[in-house]
Amino acid sequence: MKWVTREHVHVDRTACPWLIKRFVDPKAEFIFVPTERILETAKKENAIPYDVQGIELGHHGEKCSFDAIVEKYKIKDPVILEVAKIVRAADTGKMEAVPEAIGLEAVMSGISIIAKDDYEAVEKAGIVYDALYTRSKMKLIEEKSKSEIWKMDRGQRREFLRKKLLEK
Repeated sequence: MKWVTREHVHVDRTACPWLIKRFVDPKAEFIFVPTERILETAKKENAIPYDVQGIELGHHGEKCSFDAIVEKYKIKDPVILEVAKIVRAADTGKMEAVPEAIGLEAVMSGISIIAKDDYEAVEKAGIVYDALYTRSKMKLIEEKSKSEIWKMDRGQRREFLRKKLLEK
């Protein structure tokens, strides 16, 4: 599938390609164009537009495009739902909602400036979203295993969490 969105990517437009490639279509291709060319490009390239005002996979109320993709493709992974909270808070300026949002917004601002183009920005951002996914998964494991973890020293906790993270 091809996907098209606005050029000059930031939080939502770096998070969505990561989400799509990992949970919707690993062979997805992305096109970045000026806002006024999105619908024309979508039609010409038979691409799915996202993060554009007034479309299905855009912002709706308090939710961002990442949320719209999660909902449309029925992604039920509880870890993704945690990542969605971070992306939403960072992308919609509600930084106080989730502590990680401030850092995500800062990192994506930096990546969007240092990358030579949107494709490189999305590529560089991938490791950040991989790390957020892992940290979010770790938090869920920690919450579920509180009674076991509190008895462990730092090294034991790290190994316990690594083992749990590697389990499918």
